[in-house]
Amino acid sequence: MKIRPQLSVNAVIMMLAALAGLARPAAAEEGALRPLTLDEAITRALARNYSIAIERESFAAAVQDVRRQEGAYDFTFSGGADFEKRTDPVNSLLSGAPAGEVAPEQRALSFDASLSRLLPTGGSVSLVAGGGRASGNSTFSLLSPAYATSLGIEVRQPLLRDRAIDPVRRRIRVARSERDRSLAGLKRTIADTLAAVDTAYWSLTGAQRDVEVRTAAVTLAQQQLQETQARISAGMLPPNEEAQPRAELERRKGELLGAQEQAVRAENALKALILDAGDDPLWSARFVTSDEAETVSAPVDRASALAGADETRPEIEEARAALASRGIERSAARDETKPRLDAYASYARRGLAGRLSPNAEPFLGTPLIVPPDLDGGIGRSLGTLGDGLYPDVRVGLSLTVPIGNRAARAGAAISEAEERGAAAVLARVRQGVRVEVLNAAAAVETTAERIDAARSAREAAEIQFRSEQERFGVGMSTNFLVLTRQNDLSRARLDEIQALSDHRKALTEMQRASGRLLAERHVVVGEGAPGAPGGSR
Repeated sequence: MKIRPQLSVNAVIMMLAALAGLARPAAAEEGALRPLTLDEAITRALARNYSIAIERESFAAAVQDVRRQEGAYDFTFSGGADFEKRTDPVNSLLSGAPAGEVAPEQRALSFDASLSRLLPTGGSVSLVAGGGRASGNSTFSLLSPAYATSLGIEVRQPLLRDRAIDPVRRRIRVARSERDRSLAGLKRTIADTLAAVDTAYWSLTGAQRDVEVRTAAVTLAQQQLQETQARISAGMLPPNEEAQPRAELERRKGELLGAQEQAVRAENALKALILDAGDDPLWSARFVTSDEAETVSAPVDRASALAGADETRPEIEEARAALASRGIERSAARDETKPRLDAYASYARRGLAGRLSPNAEPFLGTPLIVPPDLDGGIGRSLGTLGDGLYPDVRVGLSLTVPIGNRAARAGAAISEAEERGAAAVLARVRQGVRVEVLNAAAAVETTAERIDAARSAREAAEIQFRSEQERFGVGMSTNFLVLTRQNDLSRARLDEIQALSDHRKALTEMQRASGRLLAERHVVVGEGAPGAPGGSR
């Protein structure tokens, strides 16, 4: 077995694109014969088949959806700044307003910034900073301008609901499951397409061999007619003997025309799988298949085929992924029935500094003195953060208990029913795959036996035909018997061709049913592009 290197579909597309510059200028003449191997047909299908292209883009979107959902764990930065000028009406004897004023005026410039992210545990962490400059003419304010700063961290962690799974983790897990399902769908489409290409290729091979056999049958009928006419001219046969070979000739011509039409239809079916809708010159060419159908007479290992199919069939992988998605939804729905109990802890430091306000007035004769730790500008305010003069520590629990919670309980019941339904679907798919494997194994074995029987029948028909021809040559047979033997030989040849074609299709179906078709064709499917075929078939 000759093994060829594995290629990705991207590489195949690049090679085909490079060859296109050479191939397209010399457009194929209408009806020009073009040899075609099965490997070339598969390579073209991988690069140009629209069903594969659609599934490939669907899988690419599913991959990006996982990245999008995982982006929920990216850090989030937020910040803001504002300026405020305010004069509040004060209904108090102690308004703090300067003499002659009805109320004190305040001016403030403030900013805040935070950096936060969700945690894989369902919690969150936030780092918060803020600061500002405030000034005013209130006689009660000691500092003006005053500089306030703050820096803190807060952590929040669910202890019941959202601890095992939360909406973010649910979406990520479902997206990953959908990515796996989409990948399995891509594998299934590629396998189905390869099987369809194989079937179309061998159908075209059989149709072309059918044309050859019927062409040979027409030639034999023409020869028989000519020989009959010669004998009539020589007076060895009556004139009415010409009618039978002539009628048989016309009948066979009609069968030949029908076979030629079927060959054209088979060729177009193959072209639809391996050519695009563009101006590919191969649409006007006539394909001639160059591979010969092989025969495998060894019995099929059904146990191994069934085990392999359960592990590698894309349909089963799709059903497993769907079941996994339902399991994730069920876990999330059950989690929603729990009370919410969150633990939180925060630690912050605050700073303050400024200058003695010129409008400040002593209270009860107490002299106004700014403490040394607060005397300064923004730098001193930041320094008080480092000194830890104003810490703020908070630890607590937050409990929310839904009363009744009927919606959550109903949602959990629905998700459990959907999960059981997905499990039933998986079991049904496995059952169907098992039937397909057993049917394919039976087809491989019976078609191999049909080939032997058809070959023996064809060999016997050849002997009978030659014998009848010899008898006719010496006047011991009739046109009817010779033409009958010709028809028997044509049917035997057609039966052998059909048996060979059916056997090759059965082998392909066995590879598909057992999940080995992609491996047999050396097609690699993953987050890159699916690979191209290589190696022997």
